Amino acid sequence: MAIAQMRNVVLDCPDPKALAEFYSAVVGWKTKYEDDEWVSLVDESGVYRLCFQRSDDYRPPVWPSADQPQQFHLDLTVDDREKAGAEVMALGARRHPHQPGKDFTVYLDPAGHPFCLCDPF
Repeated sequence: MAIAQMRNVVLDCPDPKALAEFYSAVVGWKTKYEDDEWVSLVDESGVYRLCFQRSDDYRPPVWPSADQPQQFHLDLTVDDREKAGAEVMALGARRHPHQPGKDFTVYLDPAGHPFCLCDPF
């Protein structure tokens, strides 16, 4: 029996609204809650939430270096990595110069968090 249920995945960032808009455009989730310090996105089922919290001292991770580690990242499955890559870059993502895999591509979101666009299983 589980002790708890997952409630949110939360990313620190300097501008919660801007980063929420980026991820909303990427995954198609809608804003459930928003204030100056916090924004929550929710999927169609209302079960899964991705949240963004203001951090005035935010320093983006430096990946793949451990000097300022990424701490976690999102893997997002796409049907066409090249097309999806162009779309996320049009939204403000940057392709990371370090690409260690063959079935995924690493990008940085507008706040510098690494995320991967992955081939389907």
